[in-house]
Amino acid sequence: MNELNAYITAAGKFLPGKPVSNEEIEDYLGCIHQRPSRTKERMLKQNGITTRYYALDKEQKAQYTLSEMAAKAIEDCLKHTNLTKKDIGYLAAATTQGDLPVPGFASMVHAASGLERCEIASLHGVCGSGMMALKNAWLNILSGEHQNAVACAGEFASRMFKKQRFEKQGITNENGGLPLDTDFLRWMLSDGSGALLVQPSPLPKGTSLKIKWIDIRSYAHLFDVCMYAGVNKSKEGASKSWLDYSDFSEADHDGAINLKQDIKLVDNIVKLGVQRFFELIDENKVRPGCIDHFLCHYSSHYFKQPILDLLEKGGAMIPEEKWFTNLYEKGNTGSASIYIMLEELLNEKELKHGEQVLCMVPESGRFLTTFMLLEVVKNKAVRPMQKTYFTEVNPPEIRASGGQVQEWLVRELTKVWVDFETGLNKVPIVDKINRGVLPVDDYKLLLLNLRQQVIDGSQWIARAASNVSMEFFDVRSSFISHSRDEHRDYQILEKNYINLGGEKEDLYNGEKNIGSEALSAYMFYRASLPNPFDLLGGMFIIEGLGNRLAGKWGRAIKEQLQLDDNQVSFLIYHESSDANDNHFERFEKAVDSELLTMEVAKRVVKTAKTVARLYTLQLSELGNY
Repeated sequence: MNELNAYITAAGKFLPGKPVSNEEIEDYLGCIHQRPSRTKERMLKQNGITTRYYALDKEQKAQYTLSEMAAKAIEDCLKHTNLTKKDIGYLAAATTQGDLPVPGFASMVHAASGLERCEIASLHGVCGSGMMALKNAWLNILSGEHQNAVACAGEFASRMFKKQRFEKQGITNENGGLPLDTDFLRWMLSDGSGALLVQPSPLPKGTSLKIKWIDIRSYAHLFDVCMYAGVNKSKEGASKSWLDYSDFSEADHDGAINLKQDIKLVDNIVKLGVQRFFELIDENKVRPGCIDHFLCHYSSHYFKQPILDLLEKGGAMIPEEKWFTNLYEKGNTGSASIYIMLEELLNEKELKHGEQVLCMVPESGRFLTTFMLLEVVKNKAVRPMQKTYFTEVNPPEIRASGGQVQEWLVRELTKVWVDFETGLNKVPIVDKINRGVLPVDDYKLLLLNLRQQVIDGSQWIARAASNVSMEFFDVRSSFISHSRDEHRDYQILEKNYINLGGEKEDLYNGEKNIGSEALSAYMFYRASLPNPFDLLGGMFIIEGLGNRLAGKWGRAIKEQLQLDDNQVSFLIYHESSDANDNHFERFEKAVDSELLTMEVAKRVVKTAKTVARLYTLQLSELGNY
């Protein structure tokens, strides 16, 4: 039985705005009652953070929703892959506080991200919730439930600390400042999001991180809440929930909704984290001497030295030069912090095959420890990602020497083509070709789906010829010749598919996808009408595609996948065939003939628009039968 594994194969992040220095913090969060904070300097000195990011502007207005920030991190993650949003089957999303109390954060991220139908999970907590989301994604891959899972986490802490939230509350002290349990976090937390892609196999070319294990332990049974919102604490402990107040205004005025930290308890997080680390050593899950990179999410520089001291006393020191954090430059982004660290490690640092990466994310909500061990898997000969093969829209040149009707038609068809090719470049299969990241399985799927339409092509052209009256004999003959040429095309396509390792049975038993069904039905309908000259519009799109794009696609695919000529000849043949073997010339002769009245020309343009939309649909719905 094969061992089941899961790998982090891509990482993305989103940090809103520009870095905010310590001197600028109150420009963004605001000075409460116009008075600078008395605790800010002390807190900043302790936490060591020099810059962070806020999704607020200097008028304390939100520039994004948290869901949008998470969606941007997912988009950034997928840019490093050959996947599209359609390929993601599972989404786990984590945060401390989402945009809405209901529904779950994952639902909001799913909607904002543009991912298609998928399974989701919302993980709610504090810093550790990001690791919970990643473990959910990891387990879904290990179980075989999904092939592509995204875990993401995000925080929008700054909106909890803008001055307007506090100025009308009855909680400020005699100096007009905030209680320490609230003011403490005002200088600790910042905004941002991260996303990780988890798959069952490592990248064939590039760097992946094999997830060896993820360990999560809660200590809520031992301690009172430490970092919390929705309640106030007194000497007797937590009082009523914010939902138990007579109304929301009363809860707000009492400060119950504010995010707070119990300073008296927070130091417990250090000893709990180190204690669990020692236990993992005893369980033979961690060998400190084998760790090459230690990603420790300590929320403040204040906690680093106590962790080092305890590790040294326990004889389990990981040398400080192996520690990696971006806390000081990117701030404390809570549940997203480990994602943002991993993004930088994976995308910007030079990792070596076999290196061990230990991640540690403690949480002070009601105390939680999370650890993860990763192993670097690095395959050589990295293919440059996101190579752009061609981006310029290049309409086919129509050589028509007729009068005003022909000139009008040429102008209108050129506009149609520009819209067509612009939209085509956004279709996932075309986007992958353009960026140089097309997998061979996607290319095989493209050929398999095109075959059904190519076979139909010669048939609808033959039907159109049979409905052209004898007074237009030249056009009729042209249609018949074109049908004969198209009939040979599918044989080249089939050979390419089989040379790629495809099965004949798949070709012969294949169905049209829903876009091909629509395109075929439309073409046969128009071909069945008397003198269906408007099909010149369809020929313009289909033959123009061969004339302008097929050869470029074929050469790009050949280079990307290192294929032989006999595996891409269908696409490359179309470039020379449609341009030089009378295919497009027949279209031009028809345009110059006497059949072209303004009424026919308008119909040609409409048919061209319709075929352009349906052909785009055909390529958008590959595999959707």
